[in-house]
Amino acid sequence: MTRHTTDTLTIRQMCDAFGVTPRTLRFYEAKELLSPLRQGTRRLFSHKDRARLTLILRGKRFGFSLEEIRQLLGMYDPAGSNGAQLEKTHEIALERLALMEAQRADLDIAITELKGQLVEIQGRIARFRAAAE
Repeated sequence: MTRHTTDTLTIRQMCDAFGVTPRTLRFYEAKELLSPLRQGTRRLFSHKDRARLTLILRGKRFGFSLEEIRQLLGMYDPAGSNGAQLEKTHEIALERLALMEAQRADLDIAITELKGQLVEIQGRIARFRAAAE
């Protein structure tokens, strides 16, 4: 076993660890968000790939676009302070939070209206049943 394989995960291990499909990993690789080592047809994912996938999945959960995620990952400098990356992440996150809060407010209104409709429908059903007896 080479040194690389002791610090790497196979595609199956990555899928199991992150709850994703092989297709997802290949998609992120095709989009150049992940760059696993290749041994023939095998893909071996490094610690860096695992960290990047964690950030990709978190970004997707928060509604960041793949392009936004790519930009943020591209700003990472292992030797730097990454201040610019943090500022850009903060900017995008604030925008997403505002959008999510607006969506939640819309959902709260829709839920309240639907509950009212259900109460009204339940009353009508009860009246139909009472009339049928």
